[in-house]
Amino acid sequence: MTRLLLLHGFTQTRQSWRRTAAALGGRYRAVAPDLPGHGSAAQRRPASFSACVAYVRAVGGDDFTLAGYSMGGRIALAAALELPSQVRRLVLVGASPGIADPAERTARRRVDEELADRIEAIGIEAFAREWGAQALFAGQEERVAAAAHADRLRNDASGLAAALRGMGTGVMEPLWDRLGSLAIPVTLVVGERDAKFSAIADQMAARIPDARVVVIAGAGHAAQLERPDEVVAAIRDTP
Repeated sequence: MTRLLLLHGFTQTRQSWRRTAAALGGRYRAVAPDLPGHGSAAQRRPASFSACVAYVRAVGGDDFTLAGYSMGGRIALAAALELPSQVRRLVLVGASPGIADPAERTARRRVDEELADRIEAIGIEAFAREWGAQALFAGQEERVAAAAHADRLRNDASGLAAALRGMGTGVMEPLWDRLGSLAIPVTLVVGERDAKFSAIADQMAARIPDARVVVIAGAGHAAQLERPDEVVAAIRDTP
């Protein structure tokens, strides 16, 4: 049975993969950990990408399929590049290789730092409402939005602030120039309504030797929450 490691996005916890893991059936042995700063792994000190890669190495074992959403997708991509002998397949949902332009990356880092300060100032309940109200998540069904909100409340403000400072897009070294070195099958999953990440997925696919883009009809940015069965199908269909 193939081991499958599922990495959640910023403000989520391992519980966000619950429906996906349940729908996978017997082909995969799914493991969905809480990433640093989230859920049971909440901490006040920022975790680095290198620390996350080391964690993936330890949890994944010698041979595993790796999937990640958004922030978890960026970590999964970094891990796949650093662990070529261990990761056999890669599935990215609404993810990017980071910000290539140095000026844009510096500006994003300032924005991320300001947001981390705000999370600590207003607390988890107020921040969870603000985060869920972004245009990025517009169009979600009420039950999906409610479940996502409940999951965000499993976190605490200091943990999320630390995660943003250590693993936000602003502090991430871009991986665009390394995509061509991926020697494993890569599936890039995006929601039909997620125009920004659909464009990023197409740009990534053009650089990755063995990549395909799977568009989930009717879904937005959080396709694994909105259409878990379709995301499961994309994972199962990965060569």
